[in-house]
Amino acid sequence: MIPNIIRHNHFVVNYMRMWPYVKPFWFVALLSLLIGIPIGALDATIALFLKPYTDLVIVSSNAQAPWYLPFLIVGFTIVQGLLIFASAYLSAYAGGRLNKNVQYRMYEKLLSLDPEYYDKQNSGVILMRFASDSATACNGLLYNLKNLVTRVCSTFALLGVLIYTSWQLSLIAIVILGITVAPLTMVRRLLKKIVKKQVEIGQKVNTNYNETYAGNRTILAYNLQDTQLRGFKEHLDNIFALSIKMIRRTAWISPFMHFAVSVGVSLTIAYGSWLIVQGDITAGDFVAFLAALLMMYTPIKALGGTITNIQSGFLAIERLHEILEMEPKITEKENAAELRSLESNISFNNVCFGYAQDKPVLKNISFTLNKNESLALVGNSGGGKSTIVALLPRFYDVQSGSVTIDGTDIREYKINSLRSAISVVFQDNFLFNGTLRENIMRGKPDATEEELMQAVKSAYLEDFVAGLENGLDTEIGERGALLSGGQKQRVAIARAFLRNAPILILDEATSALDNKSEAIVQQAIENLMRNKTVIIIAHRLSTIKNADKIAFIQEGELAEFGTHEELMRLPHGMYRQLYELQFRKNSAKESAPV
Repeated sequence: MIPNIIRHNHFVVNYMRMWPYVKPFWFVALLSLLIGIPIGALDATIALFLKPYTDLVIVSSNAQAPWYLPFLIVGFTIVQGLLIFASAYLSAYAGGRLNKNVQYRMYEKLLSLDPEYYDKQNSGVILMRFASDSATACNGLLYNLKNLVTRVCSTFALLGVLIYTSWQLSLIAIVILGITVAPLTMVRRLLKKIVKKQVEIGQKVNTNYNETYAGNRTILAYNLQDTQLRGFKEHLDNIFALSIKMIRRTAWISPFMHFAVSVGVSLTIAYGSWLIVQGDITAGDFVAFLAALLMMYTPIKALGGTITNIQSGFLAIERLHEILEMEPKITEKENAAELRSLESNISFNNVCFGYAQDKPVLKNISFTLNKNESLALVGNSGGGKSTIVALLPRFYDVQSGSVTIDGTDIREYKINSLRSAISVVFQDNFLFNGTLRENIMRGKPDATEEELMQAVKSAYLEDFVAGLENGLDTEIGERGALLSGGQKQRVAIARAFLRNAPILILDEATSALDNKSEAIVQQAIENLMRNKTVIIIAHRLSTIKNADKIAFIQEGELAEFGTHEELMRLPHGMYRQLYELQFRKNSAKESAPV
C-alpha cells in the first residue's frame, strides 16, 4: 500500500537528499518514527478486547468474565499515551535539528554565491527559497512521516483484527480500503504545479514587504501608497485563487474517503448481521470487527492530509536541492597561490567582459597601475568603470584577456587572499545592524583597541564618537539608518583603515554627499590613500586630477590614458572637454548671486 501512496523513487530520492543533514542524529530521528509502530498497533487492542467482553458478559451474561479487561484497556491506553508523548518530543527534537542543519547549509550556500546570482534574483526569492522552504521541508517532514507510520501501522493492526475476527467481512473491508486510498496516488501530480505557482507569488509578496521597508521614504515622497497597495492586492488575489484551486483539486479526496468508508460500514453491518444469523460468527466477532473498522476509519481519513503535507515537504526538498546543487562560477584552482602583498603592479590585459554573452560591457581594456600609484577611472555613466573595479576582487571573471597582480593572473590566487588584499569604499556603503564598534571591526575582527582608535581618528570620527553617550558601542540601526550619509562613509573608511589592505578601490565614495560632508570625507580618504595602490571612480574631476594616472572609459573602451596634464594637452580630448565643462559649471555657481 505504501508504494501506492508515495511513489518509491520520490521517497528514496528525497530521503537520500536529506540524509547528510539527518546523519548526526539519525538514531533519534529513526526512533521517533519507529515509536509510531506500537502507537498504531495499540489501536487494535481495544477492538480485540471487545470480542471476549461481548461474548462472555453481554451475550452470555457470564459473571465470571475476566474482570481485568477494562483495566487492560486503560493500561494499554496509558502506554500508548506515553509513547505518543515520546514520539512527539523526539520528532520535534529531530525536526528542529534537521531544520537548523539545513538552514545553516543554505545560508552557507547563500554566502558562497556570486554577485551574478544576486543580480538576477530579488529579495523575495531569497527569503522564500532560503528560509521558508527550509522550514517546510524540515519541521513538518519528520512530524508527518511519524504520523504516516503511526496511521499505516494502525490501519494494518486493525486490518489484522478484521481478518482474525471474520475473514468473510474482511474481504469487504479490503476492497473498500483499496478504493479509499486510490486517490492518494494522484496527490503529487495535483499539487506540483500549484505549489510552484504559490512559491513564485509568495516570493513577490516577500519582495513587496522588503521594498516597502527599504523604500518607505520614496513611497511617501512620490505618493506611491496606492500603487504599492494595488500591486500587493494583485498578489494576494493570485494566492487566494491558487488556494481555492488547490482546494478544488484535493479537497474532494476527504469526502470521497468518507463516502467509501460509509459504504463499507453499511455493507459490513448488512453482511455481518446475516453471518450472525447463519451462525458463522458470534456477536463478539461482529462487535470487535465493527469497532476495528470504525477505528480504522480515523487513520485512513487523516491519511489524505498527511500525504498532502508530505508531498509539500518533498516538493520543498526538491527546491532546496536545486539551490544546494548550484555551483558558484567564481571558483578557486586546486593549488592556488597565496597573495600576501602587492610587490610591483596591477595589469588589465585586453580584458573583455559582458553581463550577457551578446552584450559586451568592456572591450579590450589594457592598462598597468604600479605599486602605490593612483588611477582615476573617468567617463560617462554606464561606460564600464564600476565593472572594471568589480573584476579586480573577482566579483566576476573576465570573458577573455586577463587581470594580473605582480604578473600572475588573479585566477591563480586563493580568492580569500585576493580579496583580503583589497579594501573597497562604495558610494552607498552597507553597514550591518549593530554598533559602530562592530561595524568598524568587520575590517579586522582581531584588531586591538589601539588599532581601532587609530582607524577612528584617521577617518575623522573622533569628535562624532565622543559626542555619543555610548561612544563606539552606540547602535546604528539596520543599514546604518541612524547615521547621516557622511557619517556612514566615515564608518566605512574607518573599516577600510582597519583592514589596511595594500589595494584600495574608491567607487564614487563622495558623490552622494553635500559639500561640507564631502570635505571631511575627502580628508579621511586622503589619509586612507597613503602608501596604497588606489583605483578611484568619481564624477567630480576636481577630486581626481591629482591621480597619477587617469583612464577615460567610453562605451567600454579605453579612450584616453595619461596624467591630468597629459590629457589636458589633447586639443579635442574627451577628458579635457569633460573637465572644462565641469569647470565652467562650477565657476557659474560660484559667481551666481545669492
